[in-house]
Amino acid sequence: MAVMDSDLNVLGEPLEECGTDPVTGFYRDGCCTSGPEDLGSHTVCAVMTAEFLTHQVSVGNDLVTPRPEYSFTGLQPGDRWCVVAARWLQAYHDGAAAPVVLASTHARALETIPLAVLRAHAVDVPADPGSLT
Repeated sequence: MAVMDSDLNVLGEPLEECGTDPVTGFYRDGCCTSGPEDLGSHTVCAVMTAEFLTHQVSVGNDLVTPRPEYSFTGLQPGDRWCVVAARWLQAYHDGAAAPVVLASTHARALETIPLAVLRAHAVDVPADPGSLT
């Protein structure tokens, strides 16, 4: 049985988990998995920084404010989150791109963001991402 493209990361390898505390992903499965329902392409596994979060709020994408009705506690620097590829690219163009975990970034992100740009922002995430705050 062949591996489906939807299961691959931007490096052409099996997609790795992005984050489970908080649980991320369009399907809330901890991975930046994408499918036909994911119209926004929540495919970039980004490590939140204060600068990126502030930028997202400034462009109308509030990732900080808790939304209990969606079981969303709000993000903090150091959290790993599957962000919309176009939103990440917008932050990149505005000089506020968040670090990216390539092994956990879905291949579909390449439809929006060149691999060279993602590689330039690649980061190895420590076992305790709280150390990034």
